[in-house]
Amino acid sequence: MEKAGIPAPEPRVERFEKLGFGMFIHWGLYSQLGQGEWIQRIGNIPGPEYAKLKETFTASEFKPKEIARAAKRAGMNYITITTRHHDGFSLYDTRGLSEYDALHTPAKRDLIAEFVDACREEGLLPMFYHTTLDWYQESYVNDFTAYLDYLYRSVEILCTRYGPIGGFWFDGNWDKPEEDWKLDELYGMIRRLQPEAMIVNNTGLEHRGEVGHPEIDSVTYEQGRPKPMDRRGMSKYVTAEMCETINDHWGIGKADFMYKSVPALIESLCACRKVGANYLLNVGPTAEGQILPVQTAMLEMVGDWLRIFGQPIYEGKPSDIEGEGDNFALETSDGKLYLFIYHLKISGHANVTVNGGGAGEKTFTGLQRKVESVRWLDNGEELSFTQDGETGTLRFHATGFPYGVNYVVRVAEATTA
Repeated sequence: MEKAGIPAPEPRVERFEKLGFGMFIHWGLYSQLGQGEWIQRIGNIPGPEYAKLKETFTASEFKPKEIARAAKRAGMNYITITTRHHDGFSLYDTRGLSEYDALHTPAKRDLIAEFVDACREEGLLPMFYHTTLDWYQESYVNDFTAYLDYLYRSVEILCTRYGPIGGFWFDGNWDKPEEDWKLDELYGMIRRLQPEAMIVNNTGLEHRGEVGHPEIDSVTYEQGRPKPMDRRGMSKYVTAEMCETINDHWGIGKADFMYKSVPALIESLCACRKVGANYLLNVGPTAEGQILPVQTAMLEMVGDWLRIFGQPIYEGKPSDIEGEGDNFALETSDGKLYLFIYHLKISGHANVTVNGGGAGEKTFTGLQRKVESVRWLDNGEELSFTQDGETGTLRFHATGFPYGVNYVVRVAEATTA
C-alpha cells in the first residue's frame, strides 16, 4: 500500500498512527467556574480576580488511575492532558519558574507526575498539551523574548522530569502569527531530550491541516472532519489528528447539555481512520478532577464497539478502494480488506423495528485483487458477493442487523488472494 513519491513515516509517527484513538483532557482553574476553558477571557474576568481560583483548587477527586482505566476501557491508547492552558496555570511542578502551579494550591501535588505514572500502569502513552500563549505572564505582552525563555524552560522541565513521553501538543502560536516564536530552538530541545516524542502544534480552526514547521509530526483538525493528507513532495511523512469535544466545551460546562450521541462518536472515529487520522476525544473533568459519569458511560459504549471492530480501526490503512456514500474501505498489511458499512437497519417485523431497510447490495470499486470471501466481522456470517475483475468492482449482499443489534457502523472482512 506504500505509494511512490511519498516518504516513509519515521518510527514514532508510525507508532502514533497505530494508536488510533486517544483521550483529550482539559482541566485547570477554569474548571471551578464550570463555564468552559476560555471563561477568563470571554467573561472579562480581571487577572487578579481569576488568579484567586488557585486558593480553592484542591484536586480532591483527581484520580488518574481511574481516568487511565476509563480510557483503556474505551479503547483509547493515549491521553493528552493540559499541563498548562492559556490561563497560565500549570498542573505540574514548575520548580521555581512560577508559583502559579498545582504545588502552590491546596492540592500540593504534582498532578502531571501522577498522571504519567497512571498512564504507564495501564499501558497508555502520556502526551502533554502545553499552551504557548499566556494570559498570566506579563512578559507575554511586555517582553516577548523573556516570555519565550520562560516557555522554553517550562517545556524543558516536562522533557526532563517525567521520563519518556509520547509527545507535545502545543496551542497558541496563532495568537501572535507575526512573531518569531523561535521554534527551531524549542523543537530542537525536544528532539534532543525526548527523541521519540511527537511534536504537534495546533493550527486552530482557520488553518486546519496545515504543517507550519518542518519538525511537526502531525497536523491538527479541530472539530469537524479531517481531510485526506496529500504527502506527495513532502520532505517527511506527516500524519494527522482530529480533536473533538464530547459536548460544546473543552473544559467542563456545568450547564452544557449539548452532548454528541454515541453513534456520532463512532462515526467520527471511523471518519478519522478513513483518512488515516487519529481521533482525540475530549473530556472536561469537574473542578475537583472527576470525569462526569455521563462522559464515562459514553466512552464505555465506544469501547464496546471497538472490542468488536477494533482490529481494522487500529491496524487499517486508507485505501484507494471506494464505496458508495459514506461506505469506505481500510486495508491491513496482511492483505485483508475491511469494508465499513453505514446506515444498515435492524431486520425484523415492522411493528418492532424502526425504519426498516438499509440492507442489500453494496458496491466497492477500484479492487483488482481476487476476493475469496466476505463476512461480517462481528458474527462471522458469510455474505454472498460478485466481482468484476475487468472493472475492479465488488458487490456483496449486506444483511441487516439481527434483531436486538445495531452497531451504527458495521464492518465486513474481505479476504483477497
